[in-house]
Amino acid sequence: MKLEIIKYNVVSSTNDVAMDLINNKKKESGCVYSKQQTKGRGTKGREWVSAIGNLFTSIFFPLKNDYPPFNEFSIINPVIVSDVIKKYCGNKNISFKWPNDVFVNGKKICGILQEVITSGENKFLIIGIGINLVTNPDLKKPYKATNIFLETGNKPQIIELINILVLSYEKFFNNLNSYNFKNYKKKVDLMVLA
Repeated sequence: MKLEIIKYNVVSSTNDVAMDLINNKKKESGCVYSKQQTKGRGTKGREWVSAIGNLFTSIFFPLKNDYPPFNEFSIINPVIVSDVIKKYCGNKNISFKWPNDVFVNGKKICGILQEVITSGENKFLIIGIGINLVTNPDLKKPYKATNIFLETGNKPQIIELINILVLSYEKFFNNLNSYNFKNYKKKVDLMVLA
């Protein structure tokens, strides 16, 4: 699978744009990203704080018969996204909080939002990914948030990170014949926060 990268300056949310591309532009797959989101969202309809300079992207594709089922992507996605974050955060302690948050050194750095839509005869998976690159919100939760710049002193280029993310998903789909759910599950189990 080849994922076309489509850039926007301002969107309501990248998942909304992905839905529009599927439903109205009849796009099969792709990667949408934007400099700014005005109505970013997390799970259960919560707001995703979308400060300019951070990463807001959605990857979308049809759920074909030879692809893993939807529920397995809730395990696959954090493994793929964590591996990308690891390229920037190196030996920092990367963990996962069920169902959709990636943490670095015990602080939230990324959220993943999965949505399934039906268009025509096909079901599509949209994976919204928000990564704090240079700033992070002050969370009113039992845990704090962080960003890659704060953790490493480096400011990643958004397009570079998008390219690595897209290549990681393309590699996953190109190697589906070696996909083993148990291996992904084992990785996530080792990463889950207590």
